[in-house]
Amino acid sequence: MKKSLLAGVALTFAMSSAAYADILIGTAGPMTGQYASFGAQMKAGAEQAVEDINAAGGVNGEMLKLFIGDDACDPKQAVAVANQAAGEGVVFMAGHFCSGSSIPASAVYAEEGIVQISPASTNPKFTDERPGEGIFRVCGRDDQQGAVAGQFLVDNFADKKVAFVHDKTAYGKGLADATMAAYEAAGGKPALYEAYTAGEKDYTALVSKLKSEGVGVLYVGGYHTEAGLMARQMREQGMDTVLVSGDALVTDEYWAITGDAGEGTLMTFSPDPRKNEIAAPLVEKFRAKGIEPEGYVLYTYAAIQAWVSAATKAGSTDFEPVVAALNDGAFDTVLGSLEFDDKGDVTLPGYVFYEWKDGNYDYLVQ
Repeated sequence: MKKSLLAGVALTFAMSSAAYADILIGTAGPMTGQYASFGAQMKAGAEQAVEDINAAGGVNGEMLKLFIGDDACDPKQAVAVANQAAGEGVVFMAGHFCSGSSIPASAVYAEEGIVQISPASTNPKFTDERPGEGIFRVCGRDDQQGAVAGQFLVDNFADKKVAFVHDKTAYGKGLADATMAAYEAAGGKPALYEAYTAGEKDYTALVSKLKSEGVGVLYVGGYHTEAGLMARQMREQGMDTVLVSGDALVTDEYWAITGDAGEGTLMTFSPDPRKNEIAAPLVEKFRAKGIEPEGYVLYTYAAIQAWVSAATKAGSTDFEPVVAALNDGAFDTVLGSLEFDDKGDVTLPGYVFYEWKDGNYDYLVQ
């Protein structure tokens, strides 16, 4: 009888533990490496979201726990992170950052029945060729970003030679190609189109070539680290060429690399979520902690908000009911009210231009 009683107690405890088990969700991105500033943005957004959601009672009566994966923006490492997340029981991934990571990792999430909402991966293939119905994003797409940038270059720099360079990544090449296609469609004629190697410190050979060709505008399809070095090295060669790029420059680290050489840099990004009235209390909460919610901090927070709302609506964290809820619902987030289309893309305002001035970026005033 004693053994029966102990077995009954053990069973009751196991059932109780299962009833109140934590829900494991994740975020993954470049937590280390040259793009770690973006990983820090995602981590900050995810940690605050989990803290706020748990303080409000969790999800369907259960608390969230956060898994943080470091892919260093490397495709193979991203797949390893995705497999690790699946092995640990993650049911939702707010990630990854780089398109070159999100795309291969999405195959793992689709196979394992894990919902993935990327806060930042903009390559069209991420949703156009998604391997399953549980793949979404809360950011825009490079073909949208490129259309805005290409037309802008024609409208504002018709009298200058415009060169396009990219870092060979899914994000960088995709963005440069989309922008150049839009530029050409609007009547522009590229002066130069070249690839460069990410991670190098010396781009003076490229800069010298730009100088000899008389390039007045350099469009960079790539990340802030390399773009910042190019901007600085152009100024060192006495060039006043305008550097234009995309949303991978939305980090204060860009100015830390360029210093005053970054003055006048232009970039495309979605409307700044920090300026949303609905986000004001959260922005103040971050700043009180010494965190500036720049770039993709609030996008990561919003990705988790959308999933939580869907799981609450579904009354479950299981894959199929949550995906159905994501497909059918509208979600109030710090980015505003958003929905997903049949590809998993978000219905939010498109891209606008920003200018770097005095160490900060803000809307371009024309």
